[in-house]
Amino acid sequence: MSNKTSTDTRQLRAIGHKLKPVVTVAGNGLSDSVLAEIDAALSRHELIKVKLAVGDRALKAAVAGELCARTGAEAIQSIGNMLLILRRAETPDPRLSNLIRPL
Repeated sequence: MSNKTSTDTRQLRAIGHKLKPVVTVAGNGLSDSVLAEIDAALSRHELIKVKLAVGDRALKAAVAGELCARTGAEAIQSIGNMLLILRRAETPDPRLSNLIRPL
């Protein structure tokens, strides 16, 4: 998606560390309303944390992959039930302004 270096990824992970999850994906999976909420949050903030309470590790990875594919986001980090995702917006988020912007 973008040309990020390991330094950029490290900075994004540091910013994401203090974020609270905006959306929780639970037993019903990726419904249209959940995807709409994630899309709206990504439009506002670019970098968000999503809680995946969907089952075992393989199912979490599948849901994370589908979530990124359907929203156009990029997975930055996945630890346990938390997924940190990034999707660049037209108007940049001030928290991310020092990081490389896509061309």
